[in-house]
Formats: sequence, structure tokens, C-alpha cells
Amino acid sequence: MFLLGLLCATLFAASLTAYGVLFLPVCALTALWVRPGDLMTAPVAVPIAFAVGLLPVADAEGGTGGTLMSLVTALATQAGWLYGGTLIAGLIVIVRRIRLLHRRRAAGVRPPV
Repeated sequence: MFLLGLLCATLFAASLTAYGVLFLPVCALTALWVRPGDLMTAPVAVPIAFAVGLLPVADAEGGTGGTLMSLVTALATQAGWLYGGTLIAGLIVIVRRIRLLHRRRAAGVRPPV
């Protein structure tokens, strides 16, 4: 996401909307590529990645304080993209988890406790 943020800052003049739109497929791919044993980490990792990727996109003026304030402002104004991406990752993970449990049940393997 940090590299995607750098790309958005370079190509799209730090457009937060472009960053948010590109964030959604990254969420879906993250939820699809994560190992079955780590399924529940995808919805947790995506918001962290969103915040890290905002660093190059957020308008930073005035040193560390300005960077922090622009990051908080960008997180507040772009919360819709963040919630949408987390929802996408969560739904994909839930579907994958249900399919995994059904396959295990059909194979006669008990899920770990």
C-alpha cells in the first residue's frame, strides 16, 4: 500500500479518491491470497496497510506535526474507503472460512479447537 500511495502521489497528484479506489482491489486480493490458517488476519491487516499507504498521499506541511495532522485528517475524510475495503476483505474471508469448514467436514477432519 505504501508503494501504491507513492504511485498515487506521483501519477494522480496525491488524489485521495484515486488512492481509495485502488485500495478496494488490494483488499480483495489480500483476502484471496492469504493462507487458510491466517484467514482472520486479512480484515485486521487491511486498515493498517491503508494508514501506511496514506503517508505519501496526505498533504504534509510543517514537519512531523503537520504530517501527523494531515494523516489524521486523511483517515477521517477517507473513512468510507477504509470501511468499504475492510468490509470486502471481511466478506471474502468469511466465505472462504465457511467453504474451508465445509470441505473439512466433508472429508471427516475435525477443525482445531
